Amino acid sequence: MHRSTPLSSLFAMRGLVACALVGLAACGGGGAKNDQITEGVCQLGAGATDGGSVNTDGGMSSVDDLRQIGCTGDFQALASLPLDVTLPGARSTKVVLDQSDADALYFQNSVLYQIHYQFASTHLSGGPLPIVPTLSEFNASQYYKPDRRFLLGAVTYYEQPKVWALELAPYDTASVEMIAKLFDAVKAHAFFGTALRFHPTSESLQAVAKGLPSRVPVITTDDLYAKIDYQPLTLGTGVGRLRFLKAAELDSADLSYQDLVVLDQAPNDISVVQGLITETFQTPLSHVNVLSQNRHTPNMGLRKATTNATLKALEGKLVQLTVDSSAWSVHEVTESEAQTFWAAHKPTPVVLPTLNLAVKDLLDIEAVTPDPPAGGKLRDAIKTAVLAFGGKAAQYSILARIGEAVPIKKAFGIPVYYYDQFMRQNGFYDQIDALLADSTFLTNPTNREAKLALMRSSMLKATIDADFQTLLKAKLAADYPNHAMRFRTSTNSEDLDGFPCAGCYESHTGDPAKGWDDVLDAIRETYASAWLFRTFEERSYYGIDHKSVGMALLVHTNFEDEEANGVAVTSNPFDASGLDPAFYVNVQKGGDAEVVHPPPGVSSDEFLYYFGEPNQPISFISHSSLIPAGTSVLTTTQTHQLGVALDAIHQRFSAAYGPASGNTGFYAMDIELKFDDEAAPGQPATLYIKQARPYPGRGQ
Repeated sequence: MHRSTPLSSLFAMRGLVACALVGLAACGGGGAKNDQITEGVCQLGAGATDGGSVNTDGGMSSVDDLRQIGCTGDFQALASLPLDVTLPGARSTKVVLDQSDADALYFQNSVLYQIHYQFASTHLSGGPLPIVPTLSEFNASQYYKPDRRFLLGAVTYYEQPKVWALELAPYDTASVEMIAKLFDAVKAHAFFGTALRFHPTSESLQAVAKGLPSRVPVITTDDLYAKIDYQPLTLGTGVGRLRFLKAAELDSADLSYQDLVVLDQAPNDISVVQGLITETFQTPLSHVNVLSQNRHTPNMGLRKATTNATLKALEGKLVQLTVDSSAWSVHEVTESEAQTFWAAHKPTPVVLPTLNLAVKDLLDIEAVTPDPPAGGKLRDAIKTAVLAFGGKAAQYSILARIGEAVPIKKAFGIPVYYYDQFMRQNGFYDQIDALLADSTFLTNPTNREAKLALMRSSMLKATIDADFQTLLKAKLAADYPNHAMRFRTSTNSEDLDGFPCAGCYESHTGDPAKGWDDVLDAIRETYASAWLFRTFEERSYYGIDHKSVGMALLVHTNFEDEEANGVAVTSNPFDASGLDPAFYVNVQKGGDAEVVHPPPGVSSDEFLYYFGEPNQPISFISHSSLIPAGTSVLTTTQTHQLGVALDAIHQRFSAAYGPASGNTGFYAMDIELKFDDEAAPGQPATLYIKQARPYPGRGQ
């Protein structure tokens, strides 16, 4: 039975804590435009100072629930960060309407009770009330069945657009009547009722929302995003000299790891910096955000950043930038403070695994990473394969043996032995020794970039061993006749759980039909990418011995004109609790506008796919700007095919990186994918998984 706590015993918020924490509408004015919100009587006595304490997430641990929200202090006492923080500056409290008890409404403390079941099973079970069943039975009935006991939702306040929104779980199958009933109840029991909106969190709920009566106003995710100025991507703190640049200038700019950079748009790539602010918003799986996660450096989007008065006043100065989930801050620091920060945050030197130069065979991909022996560990098998074939090929080999659920291109691996041979036969290791002994090269970025470019130019003209050429010709002729081939980098310093180095290297295509030199040129260009300036800087920052890097090659036929390209994460990267499982997918039409390197002004389909829930709902975050409004890049069938593959990959690699390996933290695989009609031209495009690697984000 529910046990109400007497109001006289409730601890109160201290002063104006609620206003200081998130600046709610009542503290600064305004809900939705033209809505008048009037503070009512606080249930918790907002002015009291009887020893009550606000916990670290903003909720008050002594309050289980309230039957109505009278003021900002009441809401803040119960609110937490929502489980799904795809939109910044949000705080949320869950609501439960008990239809078995005269439609009693409860605003639950969402810090103490993160999910509805925790609250309902504790306070609304037994005595005169029906027993709340087990968690699995509760979830199966209370979000999906039409004859459910509870109507469940959450009230979220979005700080930047100043919107109060009633939201349901994306997979909830509530009818129009259910949504309207819950909306009316919340509106009647909250001081912000006149400003309340219904926010559909999935496509299925958007469809239902079209039938809502006019008294239930609807606001979409696109509406919310349009009103948001700040986008936190990688949270953290960095200290550096604040510099303003255009993304187009990065190739000629001498950036230091001691810089903090403000850019007009998200770049395709950037060398190590202390932090990044872009005027255009990014996607969580954009290349520069993955880099920021790898480096543990703050990254944020800020509309009008290049003219922001606070930032402009600090241009050229040493500053500290902090990016958190609801706000950002920046202030000037001294040289001494900066040096102290850099010393404290210098990465622990990374030691790359020693190369295995004994393997010389060109192996079909299935043989690159054999299954571990009985009692062995998959992670150890991958680590062993990396020594000869690099991270990308080692993990692609696992993909190749999962089965039909994970379609991939037929492929083979060229071991690192032939890269080492190329470097030794052409004297490039000696050149590297000379560069690393040159003080000007080490201290002058401009000189360093120029000399690396000269070495790469020499590599593009260097000799490739004749015996290796004979071996490769025979392999291509026997297994891949009349095909252009993609030579993909697979080093011992990328796609690893300790040092992902996403995008450090560049793959290239060679077509034997254009002449054998076209194939050799592709290999030379791929090998040479180990010595790109940005890649060199990344390794230097992490204290890596440059000569310990070895590049194997993952080789398969080239994708000519794919119908869609994308990336995905096999867990919900926005959900810190693990209570809101979903796949995150970012996909774009065609192959010209890559999702990790989007052209300026181009958006892609970005969504959470609740594959494990009934009806498998989709919650869109953004839509592609390259297709007609109201359409999606993927069909329902294609999306389901992708979900099946992501689920299979997540389960298989768990033995290496996830719960099956003993990892109790956040676990996900980062996936690159294509949809192509190569197998059946003119028919609907089908899925190909291009690579899988440990996700370098939350928990790594």
